[in-house]
Amino acid sequence: MTAYAAVVLSGGAARRMGGVDKPARPVGGRPMLHRVLAAVADAGERIVVGPAGPVPEGVRVTREEPPGGGPVAGTAAGLALLDPGTSTVALLAADLPLLTPAAVAELRSALDGSAAGVACYVDDGGRRQQLCAVWRVSALRAALDRLAAQRGGTVDGAPVRGLLAGTTVREVSWSGSGPPPWFDCDTDEDVRRAEEWTR
Repeated sequence: MTAYAAVVLSGGAARRMGGVDKPARPVGGRPMLHRVLAAVADAGERIVVGPAGPVPEGVRVTREEPPGGGPVAGTAAGLALLDPGTSTVALLAADLPLLTPAAVAELRSALDGSAAGVACYVDDGGRRQQLCAVWRVSALRAALDRLAAQRGGTVDGAPVRGLLAGTTVREVSWSGSGPPPWFDCDTDEDVRRAEEWTR
């Protein structure tokens, strides 16, 4: 597989957790954001979009425009920092504490073996896990341009599912052992469940 970059979105408001810094919440003794960054430690570039606090050496941090503009605006901000030669990028939420290098590698392999613009996991109910995905950079740029054109030149507040509309998607079912890598922590109960899985 070719080298890739990773963009991790950490700008959510965490309303269901009372507005706490959700990516900084520890699971298994490490902040969720750091667990996600560890899952993409082999990426050529790692970019965090949103408030991040301390990050590992070599990780770059930026903000979406406007701040709080949502995950699509965050995606655009992260993409703007990529080296021009980057061909694939993992697009990930910062609250995926169960993500593993093997899970990212499975998405990368699925994309490499297809003509799709993006590979993303689907859960048992067939729902696409849009922020647990690997994109061809060209397809992601085209999706952002398409969304901006539909919304008067801005992607501020645009829904993530809008990126997938008009993009050929390779859906991937998790075949590995252990908990689903797309499990995200939106509530305190989710954090407790993730803690149990990491024991």
